[in-house]
Amino acid sequence: METRIEAVQLSWTDGANIIVGQSHFIKTVEDIAEIMATSVPGARYGLAFNEASGPCLVRTAGNDEGLVRDATACALATGAGHTFYLVLGAGAYPINVLDRVKACQEVCRIFCATANPVQAVVARTAQGSGLLGVIDGSSPAGVEGPADKAERIGMLRAFGYKFA
Repeated sequence: METRIEAVQLSWTDGANIIVGQSHFIKTVEDIAEIMATSVPGARYGLAFNEASGPCLVRTAGNDEGLVRDATACALATGAGHTFYLVLGAGAYPINVLDRVKACQEVCRIFCATANPVQAVVARTAQGSGLLGVIDGSSPAGVEGPADKAERIGMLRAFGYKFA
């Protein structure tokens, strides 16, 4: 079998965010679930992890069945071993958990943390599939001007990320 490279569109519930990453061990599922429970108590989430050895199952966790289904659909769509898909429900944002997820012992890399449309760039061989990277959102349409800059700063203040 030749190596095929394809872009796989990921989809999840509107208004939710996704973190896509790669890790090396099945313990990832429990550790990320614990990170969610202790970082943003009560946040709704779904998690799926593609096991790359043994029974090669999609392992799941979460407290929202719809978000678990979303994460599982992303995992199955790529079929990429040792990748995880963490879908965060409304009110939970990657900025709230990303440092803790990146610090997780099993996590090797984060491909994206976004609410934008995502395409996963997947290589498929006779052995299996691997995630090469992602296309996160759209390409730039120009360079921000003074009004765009003021809007960006205002948005950050409205979100509570900047105070002055």
